[in-house]
Amino acid sequence: MRKGILSIAAASAALSLGLTACGGESGDTTTTAQAGDTPSAAAAPSGKIGVILPDSKSSARWETADRKYLEEAFKAAGVAYDIQNAQGDKNSFQTIAEQMITGGVTVLAIVNLDSGTGKAVLDKAKSQGVATIDYDRLTLGGDADYYVSFDNTAVGKLQGEGLAKCLTDKKADKPIVAELNGSPTDNNATLFKEGYDGVLKPKYDAGEYVKGPDQSVPDWDNTQAGTIFEQMLTSTPKIAGVLAANDGLGNAAISVLKKNKLNGKVPVTGQDATVQGLQNILAGDQCMTVYKAVKQEADATAGLAIALAQGQKPAANGSVKDTETGKDVAAVLLAPKAIYVDSVKDVVADGYVSKDELCTGDFADKCAEAGIS
Repeated sequence: MRKGILSIAAASAALSLGLTACGGESGDTTTTAQAGDTPSAAAAPSGKIGVILPDSKSSARWETADRKYLEEAFKAAGVAYDIQNAQGDKNSFQTIAEQMITGGVTVLAIVNLDSGTGKAVLDKAKSQGVATIDYDRLTLGGDADYYVSFDNTAVGKLQGEGLAKCLTDKKADKPIVAELNGSPTDNNATLFKEGYDGVLKPKYDAGEYVKGPDQSVPDWDNTQAGTIFEQMLTSTPKIAGVLAANDGLGNAAISVLKKNKLNGKVPVTGQDATVQGLQNILAGDQCMTVYKAVKQEADATAGLAIALAQGQKPAANGSVKDTETGKDVAAVLLAPKAIYVDSVKDVVADGYVSKDELCTGDFADKCAEAGIS
């Protein structure tokens, strides 16, 4: 289903990014800039780039990482840009897109809320001659010009392997495993599940594990996830492992486990390497997360967008199959990394989270124990 998957280094080299994006603070919900805003912009591209982020509720990454890295990459290149966040509202998503297109963007990168809304936006953009990029989430049927993301099936595989490792470490015997999946409208969630079910199903079939409750969480909503998992635990009290599709869902499950004095006893997975997820790992309540170097994803997207704004047709050197249209979409796919307690320090060393925000209060000693300096 995936061809020509690129490593981070290969993707950067293929796009000849030459961009820097380190440090800085996340901005407001809306960020706009003109080419003349940065003194280093000697020859700004003529086009303007629009980016629509999905929300700030499903994951902290969109405002704390993606916005920051995209903004700094665009500033470094001296390109006019407009970054807005739809805050989970499909109507707002479409309104923002229409305003950006009317406002003269020549390139539009979106993180869709679902494929239906995303397709409507991409169709509108293309009808106006605007180049399009699916950022992080593929819009099924959307026919974007490019797609930039991580190998999401590989993300799920790491989660499945991580849960298996943690259950083995606890010497679990025929553990009942609950699956708390991402939003059913997010194609990434489908790919994550494809990855972890590829690891877990053979264990179910062999009788090594027992398949427990398996449910998706609408819109990646953490509050709903807590309610869903509480119902899971009530119906199946002997759940011994939780495959949670991201750190937010994982924390929702951990909150329920804490109320039942089961936290730390039942391994829980995650994804996104959020501060909360990493702190849960340091505390022993979460067994692992998956780190996706968002800076690399943002830089790859910015590189494509800037080239398109300059009237170029950059090569992506990879593709993914749109299962709805059957077409291949030009793609850059990056490599994820599993993070356990002994490798939390790698996320800090990479600059994705800072020691100051991670190692607060009671976590100072835990950070020292984990070699975070």
